[in-house]
Formats: sequence, structure tokens, C-alpha cells
Amino acid sequence: MLSRNTVARSLHDLGAAAWFGGSLMGAIGLNGAASEVREPQDRARVAASGWAKWAPVNAAAIGAHLVGGGALLYANKDRALHQSGVKANTITKLALTGVALAATAYSGVLGAKIAQADGQPVEGATDPDPSTSHDVAAAQQQLHYLQWALPALTGAIVILGAQQGEQQRPTQMLTGLASTLAHPGQLLSQLPIREHR
Repeated sequence: MLSRNTVARSLHDLGAAAWFGGSLMGAIGLNGAASEVREPQDRARVAASGWAKWAPVNAAAIGAHLVGGGALLYANKDRALHQSGVKANTITKLALTGVALAATAYSGVLGAKIAQADGQPVEGATDPDPSTSHDVAAAQQQLHYLQWALPALTGAIVILGAQQGEQQRPTQMLTGLASTLAHPGQLLSQLPIREHR
């Protein structure tokens, strides 16, 4: 009988949703609104202030996603090893999560550098003004690309999570098991070998 993992799945899904939604809203709403601030010297400060207020919520969302994902992986470890398609999905999702974590951390570093530009004129949160210092302008240009990479990465994580849910349908589990049994070499290579003396 299958056990339920409602709490773990909720942490996993809500964390990923907040991570995705926050990064997308930040790129479109917060960074977009910063360019509307009347005084160019205040634009970097306004954007940095908004991101600073979101950072603890984002950290909690990422933590919830990782805790929930770890619990789900532990609960489904046998299925991840033996059901055809689940291992590939799991490895891809873990890799994307690692890249998204690195991109999130690097965005924070760049954001802190831009926050130090308080008083420097900028066009927007990720768009330098011709008079913006070289260091701040370089950070803004990198962040310009990262602000779109993060929603793409976290959106892919959400999609892979949905695919994992579909892979738990009874028909998918039977198809995956049949595919594994059709290739007994794969199954045998995953079994522990015991030495007999």
C-alpha cells in the first residue's frame, strides 16, 4: 500500500512555486518598477530595498522546497531506482536545482553590489546609466540575464515536479516496471552482489 507524503509534497511544491513566482515577479514587477522612480539616484536603492524584503521569504521557500524534495526522494528511492524514466527525471531535477541555487546566490551577490550604488544614477535595477560606475554597471548587466534565467530554471523545476507526480499514476508505474523488466541487465546491475563463502 502506498503511503501519503502530503506534508513533504506540500513543502516541495509550495517552496518551488514561491521561488519561481518571486523571481518572475521580481524581474517583471520590482525591477520594472524601479525604472519608473523619478530620481535616477534612487532607483538602485528602491530595487535593493524590495529585494532585501523578499530575501527571507525566498530563503524560506527554497528551504521548504529542499526539505520537501529530500523527504520525497527518500520516500520514493526504490521507485527512482527501478521505474523507467524516474531516475532520469530525478537526476535532471537535482542538477537544475543545483544550478538554480547557484544562480540565486550569485544574484544576491550582484544585488548587494548594486545596492552599494545608492546615489549613483541608473536607468533601472538592471540597466546602467552612462554615468554609472564600471563595477555597478557590470553587476547590472550580469543581473539583467540572471533575472530571466532564474524563472526559467525554477519553472523547469516545477514542470519536472509535475512530471514526477504523473509518473506515480498506476498506469505509469506499471509501464515503467514493464520497461525495466524488459531490460533485465539494468535491473541486475542495480542489485547488491553478495559473496558466498
